[in-house]
Amino acid sequence: MPGYELWSDKERKEVNDVLETGILMRYGFDAPRKGIWKSKELETAICETFGSQYAQLTSSGTSALSTAMAALGIGYGDEVITPAFTFVASFEAVLSVGAVPVLVDVDETLTMNPEAVRKAITPKTKAVMPVHMCGSMADMDALIAICKEHNLILLEDACQSIGATYKGKHLGTIGDAGTFSFDFVKTMTCGEGGVVMTNNKDVYIKCDGYTDHGHDHLGADRGADLHPFIGYNYRISELHAAVGLAQVKRLPEFVATQKMNHTRLKEILAQVPEISFRVIPDPAGDSGSFVCWFLPSAEIAKAVVTEMKSQGILPGNFYWFDNNWHYIRKWDHLKNAVTLNALSPELKEKVIQQANKDFTASDAILSRCICTSVSLLWTEEQIKEKGEKMVNVVRKVLSK
Repeated sequence: MPGYELWSDKERKEVNDVLETGILMRYGFDAPRKGIWKSKELETAICETFGSQYAQLTSSGTSALSTAMAALGIGYGDEVITPAFTFVASFEAVLSVGAVPVLVDVDETLTMNPEAVRKAITPKTKAVMPVHMCGSMADMDALIAICKEHNLILLEDACQSIGATYKGKHLGTIGDAGTFSFDFVKTMTCGEGGVVMTNNKDVYIKCDGYTDHGHDHLGADRGADLHPFIGYNYRISELHAAVGLAQVKRLPEFVATQKMNHTRLKEILAQVPEISFRVIPDPAGDSGSFVCWFLPSAEIAKAVVTEMKSQGILPGNFYWFDNNWHYIRKWDHLKNAVTLNALSPELKEKVIQQANKDFTASDAILSRCICTSVSLLWTEEQIKEKGEKMVNVVRKVLSK
């Protein structure tokens, strides 16, 4: 899956450009940087690659989400609907702006169920935030219709689905704003980093200032900048941007390899009639970073996971139902609203209420699901060997 698997001289070249100048910060130091502006180059490349009018780099996918929410005016008293299957960063970002994460069930797309979204809307709902998990997409037509009907913001968390598309448009560019994460295990990486993409100039200008302490970046130097609003330090460094600049140019290669390896492994698993696969709203747009498959029951899925572990073939196969970081079931810190800084009593009460709802519908899906990460380095022989071992495990469990 991740671009770090194919580290090359292209990344080294971009990083060395920065090291030769010694200017690691993305702003200022115009003369000594000798025309090297990797962050600006990467933002331009992101717009050209994904079809967004504006792009603002950040220090992480999490800070990108926080930035986007602030720029979209999401904050105190607002509710943001987001799925119960995601990475913890999604709800962390909602809390960072003082809003309430309203968690809803997923369906067999492994993304938010549009009907669950409809049922969760209240007068305080400000935004719907689909999370495009494991390389594929939410039902965007349904979510767009819901947002238009109720005049809600649509913010895409596309951090796990770089390179995926929906009906010809890249995920992350369809809503009012969208975000990517460029951490070490994403399809393209900066090592650490993220981006907010939008077609709204006003949102972009706010993102630009918010990520740099509120600087308006209109002065001749940083000391001449004004501060129209309070911001934070969510800047990316030139070193991280340099890595991303090389990787974004290689993205078509990465995605093509993912899709090829994904297809080959899925074909092998499909030999078992009892295995079914996630629903993909636009199959042609799947980035191919994971093969997500279902077994007939939670008991069978757990037995398969146990058997794969005993045979040493579990690595790369994720059973999200028991995962600490990606599913509501193990988020005890959220269920109890455990924070180092005190939340307002009102917000804390609402967080606890939302996190302790009944997610039986999601349990029924995630408890039967295993997602296999697709490597860019697999050979055809390795895919065949891996797939056959997985198939043999499933057949062994089913025969009992």
